[in-house]
Amino acid sequence: MLSSEVGTLVKSCLPSTAPSPKLPQRPRIIAGPQNATVSLHQSTILECMATGNPRPLISWSRADSKSIDVFNTKVLGNGNLIISDIKPQHGGVYMCRATTPGTRNYTIATANITVLAPPSLVEWPESLTRPRAGTARFVCQAEGVPLPHITWLKNGEKVHSNGRIKMYNSKLVINQIIPEDDAIYQCQVENEQGSVLSMARLIVVMSEDRPSAPRNIRADTVSSSAILLAWERPLYNSDKVIAYSVHYMKAEGLNNEEYQVVIGNDTTRYIIDDLESVRNYTFYIVAYMPMGASRMSDHVFQHTLEDVPLRAPELSLTSRSPTDIQVSWQPLAAKLSRGRVSAYRLSYRTSADQAVTQLELPGEKTQYLLEGLQPDTIYLLRIAAATSVGWGEQSAWTSHRTPKASSAKGTYTCSSVVAMSYWLLPDGPMLQAFRHAHGIFSKVKHVLCVSQSYD
Repeated sequence: MLSSEVGTLVKSCLPSTAPSPKLPQRPRIIAGPQNATVSLHQSTILECMATGNPRPLISWSRADSKSIDVFNTKVLGNGNLIISDIKPQHGGVYMCRATTPGTRNYTIATANITVLAPPSLVEWPESLTRPRAGTARFVCQAEGVPLPHITWLKNGEKVHSNGRIKMYNSKLVINQIIPEDDAIYQCQVENEQGSVLSMARLIVVMSEDRPSAPRNIRADTVSSSAILLAWERPLYNSDKVIAYSVHYMKAEGLNNEEYQVVIGNDTTRYIIDDLESVRNYTFYIVAYMPMGASRMSDHVFQHTLEDVPLRAPELSLTSRSPTDIQVSWQPLAAKLSRGRVSAYRLSYRTSADQAVTQLELPGEKTQYLLEGLQPDTIYLLRIAAATSVGWGEQSAWTSHRTPKASSAKGTYTCSSVVAMSYWLLPDGPMLQAFRHAHGIFSKVKHVLCVSQSYD
């Protein structure tokens, strides 16, 4: 019994051991929210887990400072945010904030929610009534995610841009209205989430006493940039004509722009002089009166002539060795060449010599290697281009200095020599390739040693 009592007494006198307190730790987000793309009426969860001492508090907000929808949003567990029955207004950047209680220590993680939505019309086309030769504009603006694509239809068939009809983003513009434009126009808007369709009618009003169309249209080529148009006055109501409009556009290619020039009623001839060389154009004419416009005249086609190039190409010069210059240039644009370039003339000389060397090169060339030049010498080069009509102006002189020749000399040693000779290999494409591959930029010398023999 004693020993039992003594043991109990000793045990009660021993000091108790308590766990040591943890050091404070700043909050750290270990699992942050991820960007999400969600369809309408679906749900998504934004995760946010953080560590720290003391345990951080998790809060959510929007980067645009808008309030979070409390009816469709709630926090799960220690900080995950769930959004249900998602609508377009739920899209945006959400911020998870982990804060140490009672302090200003915090850390933030963000994620963006993209809400996919079918297209909806913000502005739709309205029916129009327009006179002949007038202009009609239909507007169709839509929103949706991803951004909807707009297609215009005329009586159910896709509308294509041409000289009179243009499509600018959400607008359909019809210029110089003709009777055939009288139709139902539809704006079809679609994205991956769906589509929507809206329609409008264009009514073309025709004046009963409008003049007939101009007659006997002729087009004659004047130069590489000018064509002369001539016509006869309308057969009916020509005395009511107050003006003519000349319309022209390129005959080849897609989405060409139509140009219009308005002239008085006192002439039936007009020169269009701002055309591109070697191009086919189409022309028509409309007569105007106070109450409206005539029908379009018949279309006529004509082409402009070829001309000498308007300018020369720009040269680019480099050297691969002390004795050559690599000459390069870009082909001229169609507006500058004014036809098909049939030849180039490359001229060059040294800065100290007035004697010029000229080379004529095929029109398909865009580079040429000048060889056999002097090392460490300034050369002047220029170029001219030609069409079948003749040569254009030469470019300004462009200077280039060839590199210095290598000063290293080979040493040739023979023992018991009776005779020693060396020679240069003839230059050629294969030897040039070998020299370039091995970094040898001077001609290779071969040495022959002949030894004396003793009996």
